Amino acid sequence: MNLCPRCRHHNDIHNDRGSVFLMCMRSFAEPEYPKYPRLPVLACQGYEERHEERRDAHCEPGPGSAPTTTPT
Repeated sequence: MNLCPRCRHHNDIHNDRGSVFLMCMRSFAEPEYPKYPRLPVLACQGYEERHEERRDAHCEPGPGSAPTTTPT
């Protein structure tokens, strides 16, 4: 299974012809990581699982959120 799509350091790059490439954002600060890794990547020292934030319009604001006001 390819790790890159689930890693927080990946970025999808789309070209004008419809191709999609996976870019490793770690490559900018750490040259040992290739900018465009050869896929599939089955093991990577820099892999960190992406944790998607849930964006649900019906959720209550979390602690520390700024209060919302409606204009009057």
